[in-house]
Amino acid sequence: MITISEILVYLCFSLLTGSFLIAFVPSSLKPEIHVQRWLQIAATIGIAFFSFIPILLLVLNLNRGNDFGGTLQMVLYTFEVGKAWIFTFLVASILFIFLILFKDQTNRKFLVAGLTLTFLLILGLGWASHATSIEHFKGFITHTTHFTVVTVWIGILLMVSWFSRGFSNWLNFLKWFTPVASACFGITIISGLLLMTFVVDFAAYTDSWMLPYGQLLLIKHLLIIPLLLYAIINGVFIKKKLQNDSSFNPKPWARVESLLVLLIFSVTAALGHQSPPSENTFKNEGPSKLFSYFYQGQSLQVFRVELTINATGLSLLLLAILFIGLTVYAFLKKAPPFITFLLSILFVFSSYLALIWSIK
Repeated sequence: MITISEILVYLCFSLLTGSFLIAFVPSSLKPEIHVQRWLQIAATIGIAFFSFIPILLLVLNLNRGNDFGGTLQMVLYTFEVGKAWIFTFLVASILFIFLILFKDQTNRKFLVAGLTLTFLLILGLGWASHATSIEHFKGFITHTTHFTVVTVWIGILLMVSWFSRGFSNWLNFLKWFTPVASACFGITIISGLLLMTFVVDFAAYTDSWMLPYGQLLLIKHLLIIPLLLYAIINGVFIKKKLQNDSSFNPKPWARVESLLVLLIFSVTAALGHQSPPSENTFKNEGPSKLFSYFYQGQSLQVFRVELTINATGLSLLLLAILFIGLTVYAFLKKAPPFITFLLSILFVFSSYLALIWSIK
């Protein structure tokens, strides 16, 4: 339940950020995009509602059937995550009223105010983040930066892939969006690695694979590879396609990229609710069920993972590389976007198996 609520929170933030940002762009530099105001209102309500789900579950866990109201008050007024939600609720309420009262979505003052309030909501999310609870100000800045650039990149991508009418001016759109997306991707990787160091030591990265947190982290990192590939396809290959064929429709490919982002959102949401990887966690909780599945019958008593080269792992790695190559080939041969999406998932699956079966 928490994982689903967090995925929806990420989507709501991306929709709000993307809808306000894309409205700043002149019509000649983007396809025609129409985002209904009710969707922005729904996203605002969604942020307040879905971000409350972890609070509610925490209260239920602490309450133990006693005074629910008193426990709720304690969490909201004494826990940092509770204080952060109160801030989020107040800002979301202001944004909700603002969206109800002001109907001119093209007014620059409206857009600046909407974007400012959305950023304040992002600050509230950073305040309540796991990184902030661990590293305080450093964690807050890192998480806020990471989430901001992700919502900028993905928000704009969602707007053009799902809310555009046709694909006119797509070449002009790519001229400015490609460098913006590249910068966001670079900052995302750097800030993401910094966030990872708050929980996982680089030297113990492979060791963490024995635990649920490490398994999810590995899958997330593998998903980033096809996402990068689709970013290159949408930013470089499609640009050449449109230059040679103005009737080519790039929207399905942008949608496939957004679906990969949704998968990464899902894994990220699940990550936030796993115990940090450590030897104590391993002793108390044992290895993950997924890791144990691949090493049934073997003694998993030591929190130590080393990679080695073997025939099985090498074969699967070559298969993974083949799937990546086939993804590009399928695009060049005008295969349906779903086929390339399936090839990307097969790449992640075979890469995962190559690494898991290269452990000694």
